[in-house]
Amino acid sequence: MKEKIKKIQKRIDSDPKLKEAVEKMKPKKNIWGILGIVLFFFVPELVTYIWQDELIAWAHLHSLTEPLELQRWTYKQLEAMLISGVSWVNITLGVGLLIWVLRSK
Repeated sequence: MKEKIKKIQKRIDSDPKLKEAVEKMKPKKNIWGILGIVLFFFVPELVTYIWQDELIAWAHLHSLTEPLELQRWTYKQLEAMLISGVSWVNITLGVGLLIWVLRSK
């Protein structure tokens, strides 16, 4: 089994189409690529960290006052998400993508 896995790994490492696909998927190393990563991964966590109590109170108020059940449920889910605090998974993904983008070739 180990030999089969090594053989598959060797085939993946030498596949030019896979390398090309990974390069196409990689964000561009320019201000917009870096800014996109920062805005998408770090700014929401910073907002959650700074205004967590206010956001929880806002979501709770709307979960009680919205007329439609689906809207109330959505705000309850948002409240539960905000109570859990900052997403370390999101921050870790952001750091990983920044390292990937900023890494020299």
